[in-house]
Amino acid sequence: MLQEIFALEFMRNALLAALLSSIACGIIGTYVVVKKIGFISGGIAHTAFGGIGLGYYLGVNPLLGVIPFSLAAALAIGMLSKKAKVAEDTAIGTLWAVGMAVGVICIGLKPGYAPDLFSYLFGNILTVPSSDLWMIMLLDLLIISVVWLLSKEFLAISFDEEYAAVSGLKTTALYLLMLCLIALTVVVMVRVVGIVMVIALLTIPAAIARMLSRSLLGMMIQSVVFSALFSVCGLWLSFLFDVASGATIILVAGFAFLLAQVWRLVSVFLRAR
Repeated sequence: MLQEIFALEFMRNALLAALLSSIACGIIGTYVVVKKIGFISGGIAHTAFGGIGLGYYLGVNPLLGVIPFSLAAALAIGMLSKKAKVAEDTAIGTLWAVGMAVGVICIGLKPGYAPDLFSYLFGNILTVPSSDLWMIMLLDLLIISVVWLLSKEFLAISFDEEYAAVSGLKTTALYLLMLCLIALTVVVMVRVVGIVMVIALLTIPAAIARMLSRSLLGMMIQSVVFSALFSVCGLWLSFLFDVASGATIILVAGFAFLLAQVWRLVSVFLRAR
């Protein structure tokens, strides 16, 4: 069965996309879970649909439209909440709706039928071309480099932003940079699970890893491993049962999360006895 799967080029590309995207997802998902900014990540992801619509309207790779649109959404959410003192949920909700609206209008303005856009909403890892693999790899390298250079600073603002500010760190700039890294991770994950479900794969592996790890680095490594496992297992099951790949990956991750919670509750009960 495995030999049959990997004999197909689109399955090899899908496997590489799953493994490469797991790197960014695991690393940035750790910060999303620790800092409890999952809702912001979801807002950035859905606002990015405007970039997909814009890319389609201009006749370029939609992922090239997602990158600037996602970065702009991340900066806008961060600046509105930090500088303009707009409530975070208000800023997220507004940009979320505006981004989706821009995407719908751009798609409507382009004559003809847009057959591929459904995959950007719900993911279709089986259609990832080699050019997108190179883009994902470059974004992975960028994310790893920034996190490695600023690991101590990100650690500080993740656990105690007020103390970090008192210590002299430029917490607002670091926070905006972290949101930009989340935006780039959204770009990486769009082809794997789609905009609608990207928040699940950003948070579930990291949430499970948090239960098992005592350090941020350990949590990141485990989150990358879990993300890769869920993606590969979901990909294999979707091929086996001929169902949507993105949704299957999320279901695998969700089932693993439920098992982890049951295991945690059982462990607590046994220790209490």
